Amino acid sequence: MTALDQTAQWKALQAHWEEISDVHMRDLFGGDPERFEQMSLQTCGILLDYSKNRITRDSVRKLLDLANGADVVGWIRRMFSGDRLNNTEGRAVLHVALRNRSNQPIWVDGQDIMPAVNRILEKMESFTNAVRGGGWTGFTGKTITDVVNIGIGGSNLGPLMVVDALKPYCAEGPRSHFVSNVDPNHIEDTLKRLDPETSLFIVSSKTFTTQETLANAHAARNWLLQALGQETAVARHFVAVSTNAEAVQKFGINLDNMFEIWDWVGGRFSLWSAIGLPIALAIGMDKFYELLDGAHEMDRHFAETDQLSENMPVILALLGVWYVNFVGARTHAVLPYDQHLRYLPAYLQQADMESNGKRVTRHGYPVDYATGPVVWGAAGTDGQHAFYQLIHQGTQLVPCDFIAPVSSHSSLGDQHRILLANFIAQSEALMTGRPAEEARAELEASGLPPTAALDLLPHKVFPGNRPSNSILLDRLTPRRLGALIALYEHKIFVQGIIWRVNSFDQWGVELGKQLADVVLGELTGTIEPGDHDGSTRELVKYCRNHFRG
Repeated sequence: MTALDQTAQWKALQAHWEEISDVHMRDLFGGDPERFEQMSLQTCGILLDYSKNRITRDSVRKLLDLANGADVVGWIRRMFSGDRLNNTEGRAVLHVALRNRSNQPIWVDGQDIMPAVNRILEKMESFTNAVRGGGWTGFTGKTITDVVNIGIGGSNLGPLMVVDALKPYCAEGPRSHFVSNVDPNHIEDTLKRLDPETSLFIVSSKTFTTQETLANAHAARNWLLQALGQETAVARHFVAVSTNAEAVQKFGINLDNMFEIWDWVGGRFSLWSAIGLPIALAIGMDKFYELLDGAHEMDRHFAETDQLSENMPVILALLGVWYVNFVGARTHAVLPYDQHLRYLPAYLQQADMESNGKRVTRHGYPVDYATGPVVWGAAGTDGQHAFYQLIHQGTQLVPCDFIAPVSSHSSLGDQHRILLANFIAQSEALMTGRPAEEARAELEASGLPPTAALDLLPHKVFPGNRPSNSILLDRLTPRRLGALIALYEHKIFVQGIIWRVNSFDQWGVELGKQLADVVLGELTGTIEPGDHDGSTRELVKYCRNHFRG
């Protein structure tokens, strides 16, 4: 197979960037009155405006040639058909099955997996209704008022992000708490706010061996037993999302309250599964189904839109490849203009960087081109008063995704208009910038002496030509949030296909975990310090000598 960066499509894009690298977007808009109409898409209640990118219509055609050369359509069909796309672990990749609301059969190893998916959804619904309706009580008979999700990675970030995003729908549910960090302050600070008689804990760990999760789960278990005194209380205050029945039962959780998850569900794509139980408990199962409905709607758009120029996840993916591989950007900013989406950048960090942060292809050959970018961001307008300075006038090119709902759940409508004004103005400012002649005119109009104005002029110039996508939802509802998350999931998948990497394993996470187990034994004194480098050896020694429990 020809190396990716030696293909005709790749070389055409390299040459094309050299041709247009000095072109300013102001001129592109000036020369094309239909640019917005030609470079925007609408589906699933989402508008994507990608016209403020350093591309021409020819750029899009060449990027689509790259996608066709990678057989993106074929790979999409393979995923939905249950092929084992995760080749290093021999697993299918079927988070789309978890929200397959049409209930069409999806086959893995000759077996339709939809009955199993529906069985867990029904179990979640029954449990959710019991907790929210007061039918499930704690050990002393009191109604559950607080739910604590104990997990890490995808078992934490997905549910945390969604519950916070859908706060307007949480009023009738129990209060939600999330514990992920093994730092004891996280679990202790959470427990201080709770009543053991009315608290329910969800321990989310596929293997039920995750070190951080189990440490926090046992801390919560000890806290509960100190208050309630009897081992049998555990079964009324703990449930599990796992596949390890033996370990779950040993912990004291009734196996009737273990919610299954399958090996074809990757952690960072798992909020649609029983990992989403804290979401269902917070917003109710009906709204959880709406979340699945929205994701399924985007799945159908993605799978059925073979004309890739109209396929929203594909266009987003190709723009990302353009900036990473041809323009030279190394980071990507996600900037949600909604406080309820404040955890979306962190969620997408994991989804993107754990998926495509790879240095070898699916077949183990080293790549000599950039793969996944560094993903970062914060909610607007806070970010404007923090890091936007670098985006506007810094030396690094940072492509941005601006995300906002057109309508708000808040009754303070004027403030939402202010938010939208900032959302729109920031993308305009990044694109147009402020040329020297405009800055000079503004300074002269301000009454500054000519010499002072000339000294200040370089600081007031904005180069512009900074790219961004604008993504608008009609409103932040469960359905629209589901579609938005699925949009980014599929974008990441397409980029992995083009880069020829396996987006569904995460071996890079494992080495640090393995070494941590060794160092932990050395810190506790159960084993003597091993053969480390000088820095590691001295850090272990220092911590052993100065630790105060």
